[in-house]
Formats: sequence, structure tokens, C-alpha cells
Amino acid sequence: MSSLNAPIEQVIESLKDDSLYYGEFGQQYLSNSDIRKLLYSPNEFRKPTPKTKELVMGSYFHTAILEPEKLNAYNIIEASSRNTKLYKDNVPDGEFHLLQKEAEQVMAWADKMKSNLEMFDYIYAENNKFEVPSVEKIMGNWWKGKADIITDDYIIDLKTTTKIHDFKWKCNTYNYDSQAYLYQRLFKRPLVFFVIDKDTLQLKICDCSPEFIERGKEKVEKATHEYNSFYGENKTRDPENFVIQETL
Repeated sequence: MSSLNAPIEQVIESLKDDSLYYGEFGQQYLSNSDIRKLLYSPNEFRKPTPKTKELVMGSYFHTAILEPEKLNAYNIIEASSRNTKLYKDNVPDGEFHLLQKEAEQVMAWADKMKSNLEMFDYIYAENNKFEVPSVEKIMGNWWKGKADIITDDYIIDLKTTTKIHDFKWKCNTYNYDSQAYLYQRLFKRPLVFFVIDKDTLQLKICDCSPEFIERGKEKVEKATHEYNSFYGENKTRDPENFVIQETL
């Protein structure tokens, strides 16, 4: 079912449902998570990404901060590792369950962030809205995004990391710069990252400079070119014939 010609208000309401946002309905829209594949492996674009411990723990962290009433939707198992008989006997093939110790670790991250008075006041300020989707046509294609927190003045995005003092450099690797550019277009306000170090529990608040946003815009421009070349209405290249070229 195509939604590209539907009223934007109707689309946004539908995208509040995670099953639609991440499913076939939402895949009609590009998102920041598509950038890496479009830039480096367009032949893998839109192919399913397997769940990893990091992805599930990150999702559990966001839920613990923003929608704790939904934590029961996660499968937690009291196994010491995923190699144990207990885990293998109770987790169907193709599924991924958090270990109890991992869930407890995530709750420690959430408790630390919520115990910081400055972050708490920003996250839970009156009128804040959580998990807010939006769509907009950017550079000729429709893009979507779901903001963790929308305040009256800015977007707050929650991140977990290691070696928090290197977060600035990791933003390039994980395309947080392009996320900041896209979200500022989608939600019409600046983005601020709230970051916690998964090992030390150190906290950091990062706003985005104009140069950071410009780098993100350049990535979106490049990703748009790749998408149009491989998947657009007037595509000129076959993603299955994609070859990486590099000068060493």
C-alpha cells in the first residue's frame, strides 16, 4: 500500500505504530539508517539487518527511558550466555532474547541518566513528546524519522557509547551528522544528543555546530545520488553489479 500521496497527517499517525514504521509501510520512505548501505553497500539496501546484542540493548534503553510501560514486550531469559542449553532450548531459531544480566546492565544506564538532575529535567519537561515520527520530501525523495524527544525548542536524541570522549569522532562513523541534518529538516528545530558511556556511566550533552550539520547534509546528498542511481525511477545502475573502488 503506497502512502506517498496520502495526507501527511495520516502518514505520521500511522508511523507512530512501530510495526508500520519499521515494516513495509515505512520502507516507502528513506531514513538515516539507510545512509550507510547506500554509501557503502547499495546492493544490501533494504535487506533485513539481523538483530544484535547492541541493537536490542539500545532499544531496551530507549524504552526504559521513554516508554517503561512497554518493557514487558521484551523477551528476557535468565541464562548466563547464549551458548547455554537453557538459552538454546528456550529461544526459537531466528529470535534474539536479552540475557537477564544484560537487561540489568541497561537499567543501570537508564537509572544513571534519570538520576542526573539536568538531564532528567530536560527529558521529562512539561509538554515534551516521546517517539514522534515525521516525514518530508528532501532532495527529491521522501524521508522519515522518529524523534526520541520533542521539546518546545529542540529534539533530544539518546545515545549509548563506549569511550565517551571519542563520541565526536564516532558521529561520523555512525552517521549521527546526517541524522542531525535530517531531523532538523523533519522537525524544524535543532537536535541535541544525550549520551551515556556504557562502561563508565559518564554522561555527555552534545549540541550540533553548523559545520556538523553541513557534513550531514553532504552525506544525505551523496546517499540521495546513490539511491537515485540504483533505485530511483530513472535508475542507471544495477546494485547487484556494484563494485567498491578505492585508491590505496
